Amino acid sequence: MNINFSKAEAAGNDFIILDNRSNKLFGAGLNFSDFAKYSCKRKYSVGADGVLILEKSDKADMKMRILNPDGSEVAMCGNGIRCSAYYAYQKGWCVSSMRIETLSGILEANVSGNSVKIKMTLPKDIKLNQNLGVGKTIMNIHSINTGVPHVVHFVEDLKNYPVKESGKNLRHHKMFEPGGTNADFVKVRDKSTIEVRTYERGVEDETLACGTGVVASSLITHLINGIESPIKALTKGGEVLKVYFKKEQKEIRDVYLEGDSRIAFEGGLDYV
Repeated sequence: MNINFSKAEAAGNDFIILDNRSNKLFGAGLNFSDFAKYSCKRKYSVGADGVLILEKSDKADMKMRILNPDGSEVAMCGNGIRCSAYYAYQKGWCVSSMRIETLSGILEANVSGNSVKIKMTLPKDIKLNQNLGVGKTIMNIHSINTGVPHVVHFVEDLKNYPVKESGKNLRHHKMFEPGGTNADFVKVRDKSTIEVRTYERGVEDETLACGTGVVASSLITHLINGIESPIKALTKGGEVLKVYFKKEQKEIRDVYLEGDSRIAFEGGLDYV
């Protein structure tokens, strides 16, 4: 069958977008997990960090499902939400302010030019200053859930840090079984800026950016180093994302992620 798709990216996080509002892809017998495994393979197919399936919603303007390149479905993807919002606005499905249903809840998005700002779910499961045995070393890590679980580790030399090796070890560590975790490695540059590199579960590699990872890294940096909102996060892909938040007593509220998005191209994929 021929599957029409669009390719979008946000901060170097790239996604294949499928329009399934009519539910016709289910009727065609498309297995989304298998499709994600096939279509996300770089050099062999379209290549992407994930597949975004946009569907009708009874609760919001639309529903977004997210599948990783390994075929697993996840609850939330910050850059995926931004791509979906930008795509829906460009296609005329929604006005510039919209609500998107995800497995993590209903999120609000606002499109202004190429910039998309989304309101994130409230962070949970925050645990600071955990000393974790990883291989032959002890790592000081901080964990947080910003829609999906993340571990944050601060480093001095981020450019030369073995993100893939350490990220894989953390992702599969027994402490985070059975689902695993994403791993973020962070360098504090100044009083308003951090650098972030992320190893993503499901992709099983470092990506050029991770929206939920940037949010996790920013909030943990605030809690550990006192950096206030807004925090600018420089990603591996070279783009800067902004994270806004408020802190009322001990609770972090009103968390937003902002950055540019674009539609790279549209096409059709012969899929058997």
